[in-house]
Amino acid sequence: MASKPGILTDWPWKHLGSFKYMILAPWAVHSVYLFTKEKERNLGYLLIFPFLLLRMLHNQIWISLSRYRTAKGHNRIVDKGIEFDQVDRERNWDDQIVFNGLLFYIGFTFIPRSYSNVPLWRADGIILTILLHSGPVEFLYYWLHRALHHHFLYCRYHSHHHSSIVTEPITSVIHPFAEHIAYFTLFAIPLLTTLFTRTASIISFVGYVTYIDFMNNMGHCNFEFVPNSLFSIFPPLKYLMYTPSFHSLHHTQFRTNYSLFMPLYDYIYGTTDKNSDAVYETSLKRQQESADVVHLTHLTTPDSIYHLRLGFASLASKPHLSNSKWYSWFIWPLTCFSVFSTWTFVNTFISERNTFHKLKLHTWVLPRYIVQYWRRESINSLIEGAILEADMRGVKVVTLGLLNQSEELNGNGEMYIHRHPELKVKVVDGSSLAVATVVNAIPKGTTGLLFRGKLSKVAYATVCALCEMGIQVATVDKDEYEKLKLRLTTQCGNNLVLSSPTNYAQNKVYAQNKIWLVGDDLKEEEQLKASKGTLFIPISQLPPRKVRTDCFYHITPAMIVPSSLDNVHSCENWLPRRVMSAWRVAGIIHALEGWDLNECGQTICDVERVWQASLRHGFLPLTIVA
Repeated sequence: MASKPGILTDWPWKHLGSFKYMILAPWAVHSVYLFTKEKERNLGYLLIFPFLLLRMLHNQIWISLSRYRTAKGHNRIVDKGIEFDQVDRERNWDDQIVFNGLLFYIGFTFIPRSYSNVPLWRADGIILTILLHSGPVEFLYYWLHRALHHHFLYCRYHSHHHSSIVTEPITSVIHPFAEHIAYFTLFAIPLLTTLFTRTASIISFVGYVTYIDFMNNMGHCNFEFVPNSLFSIFPPLKYLMYTPSFHSLHHTQFRTNYSLFMPLYDYIYGTTDKNSDAVYETSLKRQQESADVVHLTHLTTPDSIYHLRLGFASLASKPHLSNSKWYSWFIWPLTCFSVFSTWTFVNTFISERNTFHKLKLHTWVLPRYIVQYWRRESINSLIEGAILEADMRGVKVVTLGLLNQSEELNGNGEMYIHRHPELKVKVVDGSSLAVATVVNAIPKGTTGLLFRGKLSKVAYATVCALCEMGIQVATVDKDEYEKLKLRLTTQCGNNLVLSSPTNYAQNKVYAQNKIWLVGDDLKEEEQLKASKGTLFIPISQLPPRKVRTDCFYHITPAMIVPSSLDNVHSCENWLPRRVMSAWRVAGIIHALEGWDLNECGQTICDVERVWQASLRHGFLPLTIVA
């Protein structure tokens, strides 16, 4: 929102939310009806809706590509990260497509048939469109843009756009409604002129709008990719086509580089930024960034691919909940395709880049879903390859997230250390900090609780830590009890309790304990035995399925990240904003403290030491329950 919002700031359909697309539904249905019923079919009218969908796909490709390239660092222009407030502000990037579609439909409906029924191709119309854009449109836009930077208009309208100093492709269309009216009026000059001179064609309309979308996205993508050879071959191109770095300077300097797509008018009126050429050359030469810490994770549910930072920005900025949205049914063919296509992917890919103090943090994703983790050899090969690549790139620490550190899969990561004893990179499973977060999530004054989870490295260490603290831990499974008993000293072992094998005694234990330590395998029938108000605290990487509405479910082991951790604008799986899993945080702590050890296999660091180190570096306990 602008600092002093003016009239026509909000979009007319703002209150409709995601249902704003219904505005176009009657027109789309009408276009299909006319095309099937009338003898003289209007192809242009029919193609409006498919073209709008194509524009949305075009923009989404730019979003994903930009986020991927800026995460890698190759040719990145501005290093500063973006935050959730920018993602929220730019969530309505598709409003301008709805607006344009509505105007196109109205135009085709009310303009006489002799004008609106345009052919597929006309060369003279395309030439006229190019000339009109290069002259009147670019010239008028330059002066409109300068006017929008006057204090009166800037604080009421254009400051909303400039709130994004570090731009993404969709930043290009984030303007108040009034600005979009002005821009469409300018861009309508070639469209209406060719229409009324009877030189318009479907190709000229589609091509011109696609050109505007392409150049807008390119100018705000924050990575330079226009090769210098183009300007060497044709030097005048410097004045006819801007580059991403050229427009990026407008967002960092504000009072330079006002042109739309052609820098010509900036050169004519002396508003070209003096650093334009230097920033362009520097960005082109910039190499891929090396990380200090890599978090190696993977895809979870089939629709989790859309919740990646590289996927849909609006979804990535919210916790990934198990309940599907209504629109997920419309894209299920694409979802299924993504699951099957991952079988052919053989390399991890970077999805996120963060900085914390002097550390560079990357998140790498294995292109595999949970349902594919039964193929142990294939998965281990991918993880091993990622660790070796990280070692080659000089990474200090690799943390294994989710099932990548499964004991059944690779012995909590120990397999890779045995196979490659020469590794310089440290492999961390983060179990110590996970134990610390669980222990510190236990409400003060607790004297006893129930353990109902799968026995794992974290489970063993957590139960041992609680028994040493004098908290009584009950279990209803004899086999679990005997295995846990072997890990405890005689004195602490007295705090481990096995309930009687009778159903009555077990149900009594379920009901008496208001705090349960649980894994993701907690069954529905067990949850139903808990008394009202029971607090379920997960000790697993994956959360249990929520069944009870009268109970509380703690978030899986995680911590709130410090405000100085930069470029955090997506949620880690089901975790809230600016919250990281304890396993991921552990790798950052290892790198900050310079600990020279592999925390994998059965190795558990000093839990209290790890906990205090995380607090000292600004990470905070998480107390969120649902």
